[in-house]
Amino acid sequence: MTTLQDRPNTALLVIDVQQGVVEGAHQRDAVVTNVGSLVEKARQEQVPVVWIQHSDEGLVRGTDAWRIVPELTPGDAEPLVEKNYGDSFEDTTLETVLSDRGVGRLVVAGAQTDGCVRATLHGALVRGYDATLVSDAHTTEDMTAWGAPPPEQVIAHTNLYWAYQTAPGRSAGTVETTEVDFGAA
Repeated sequence: MTTLQDRPNTALLVIDVQQGVVEGAHQRDAVVTNVGSLVEKARQEQVPVVWIQHSDEGLVRGTDAWRIVPELTPGDAEPLVEKNYGDSFEDTTLETVLSDRGVGRLVVAGAQTDGCVRATLHGALVRGYDATLVSDAHTTEDMTAWGAPPPEQVIAHTNLYWAYQTAPGRSAGTVETTEVDFGAA
């Protein structure tokens, strides 16, 4: 359904599953395990896996906090897109990476739910992509001290509203890790 021409393929986007991002995240280990399952399934089905890695003053490139968690290892042929903004498309090579692979549909997992995951989902949809959020493969840290709801509520709310998200000629929605179908249109 994507509005992008000649882009029939699907890619898995793994957003910011970095040591310093998910260190204190809600259900960190379960989410990392689910992301790992998605990566393995994508690889088995020859679906592109695109890794997104954030850098800023609090997440300095090259530091341990900046590195992808040790449980996950990007493949040598899998693109790694570095970013400095919440939306993974903003001022990055992501659009070129996806275009070169004929990708018009994204399956999205990672962190943080209320930041980079959400910004990237919206960025994808407005750029013409179909965007599916894996409901049990994204997480966020506890930001209740700053007035945010508890992380489990942030995750649940994001899953709820993305399940009903839509745009002309594009689809969105949520699916659990075990139900991901990379071949679905």
